Amino acid sequence: MSPSTMTAASRALERSRAGVLRRLVALVLAGCALVACTSVDEKPQVVRDLRGNDPRDARRDAPARAEPGGGAPLAGTPQNDSEQRRRASIRLELAAGYYQQGNYPQALEELRSALATDPNFAQAYGLLGLVYMDMNDRVRADESFQRALRIDPDDSELLNNYGWYLCQTERPRESIAQFQAALKNPLYQTPAKPLHNAGICSLRAGDLKGAEAYFDQAFRIDPRNPVAMYHLSEIYLRRGELDRARFLSQRLLASYPASAETLWLGIRVDRRAGDRDSVASLSAQLRRQFPSSREANLLQRGAFGD
Repeated sequence: MSPSTMTAASRALERSRAGVLRRLVALVLAGCALVACTSVDEKPQVVRDLRGNDPRDARRDAPARAEPGGGAPLAGTPQNDSEQRRRASIRLELAAGYYQQGNYPQALEELRSALATDPNFAQAYGLLGLVYMDMNDRVRADESFQRALRIDPDDSELLNNYGWYLCQTERPRESIAQFQAALKNPLYQTPAKPLHNAGICSLRAGDLKGAEAYFDQAFRIDPRNPVAMYHLSEIYLRRGELDRARFLSQRLLASYPASAETLWLGIRVDRRAGDRDSVASLSAQLRRQFPSSREANLLQRGAFGD
């Protein structure tokens, strides 16, 4: 294989790995997966990986595979840069796994190793910001996100993550600009995510009209988006548009496993619509599946918020 062919193949592999890593970091974002962000006051939950196996056993300190064609590449060459990114990417994948498990010290160790190997790895700084965000270290979280965006200012996932961080740290109006910037990339594969995040943060900023517009856009792009369905149903319920509220609450319950929040929404919507049988069924399900939840307590007290 000629050197030029090897370089092209290496770059293609790097682009593929970068795409995988962006998706991986996107998945670990406390960014409203499924019904994690259904309640405005609720912190988004990370999907935990509890399989119990330690990926470090197989991959930590594994020697780099030799490239065909002879000796080691010179420092600063495309091959060497690609090898640095490959090694740093392995560390980032491990860090993402530990972050999902809530093992922040181990995630930090892997991220420091990734950045020692490749100091210009924007996605590693982005995940570092998420870790520090969950650790309530605002100074380091801010520094990490801003450094990531200095390296790659057009990365939509980084912009979305930084926007969510701003929203989580009582800066919801500032966060909207980050979500809007994330949407400027026409190739961004998950535009509904910054849209529904912008909706949540608009609610926190007291902008109900803006929030509805963002949720509506998210729902139009992704009709299965549970965050948009939940919040639009809440908005329609408050306005007394019961047919629209009921359509979305029923669609949400039919499409995803029930949570205390979605059951409570369905109970309140069906109660206003006068469907006693549905109210009784959903109430029994809420008491059975989530007996210690805030929503079960509200049901017990009859606090429907009418």
